[in-house]
Amino acid sequence: MGTVAMKAADSALEVRIAASDDEVAAAQALRYRVFYEEMGARPSAEMAARHVDFDDFDGVCDHLLVIDPAKGNGASAVVGTYRLMRRAVGERFGRFYSAGEYDISRLMAKGGNFMELGRSCVDLAYRNRSTMNLLWAGIAAYVRENNVDLMFGCASLPGTDADNLAVPLSYLYHWHLAPSEMCPRALDHLRVKMDLVPKDRIDPRRALAELPPLVKGYLRLGGFVGDGAVIDHQFNTTDVCVMVKTDLVTSKYIKHYDRTARDMMSG
Repeated sequence: MGTVAMKAADSALEVRIAASDDEVAAAQALRYRVFYEEMGARPSAEMAARHVDFDDFDGVCDHLLVIDPAKGNGASAVVGTYRLMRRAVGERFGRFYSAGEYDISRLMAKGGNFMELGRSCVDLAYRNRSTMNLLWAGIAAYVRENNVDLMFGCASLPGTDADNLAVPLSYLYHWHLAPSEMCPRALDHLRVKMDLVPKDRIDPRRALAELPPLVKGYLRLGGFVGDGAVIDHQFNTTDVCVMVKTDLVTSKYIKHYDRTARDMMSG
């Protein structure tokens, strides 16, 4: 588990890795509120009874938390989360979440110290630039501590009708497809074509504007996407596989937060 811990420069918020089962449960409760109550995902009976989002990966991943100390020490203080799994952890566990939707064998064969990320969400009242910057700063610190050189994971576009998402999906395919030697491919039985609109019929600026903020954030950091989308009926989304080399992430965020991080880690 990493030692990520830092404070935002422009608010009282803090970001760190969950340090107990109760804190992981708080992240799971936040995920339930955002994914199921707000965004219309379909919970299992046990999830609905417990009001938490959970799966087998939660027990082996690190959970990055944004915390508002003004809300006390309980679950309500967790206002943002990201789930992180380093390559070595995933290999010991025997699988990666993304492999349920994508063939990631090329990525695995390429080697390197990568990590999978996912289950990102932020409480509606905190869904702003400051919170997202703090989450990304936490990821950057985690990346540096663990010598991660590539991040990947499934990112979501809202809705399950690919035709309604034809322009943003085609834009991602035509402008941001990963190099073939490392490109994940959606599993054949799940694969939805992304190149639904010819490149010369797309206004890239308008198409970029249609993408969710998280996906746009990955692209601004030089991110690539895999070949093919996947409809996720449980979460009411259309997923794409995103990869980001970490050098730009660390250079952008660590410089800004490094002094605060060092002070907290030594305090």
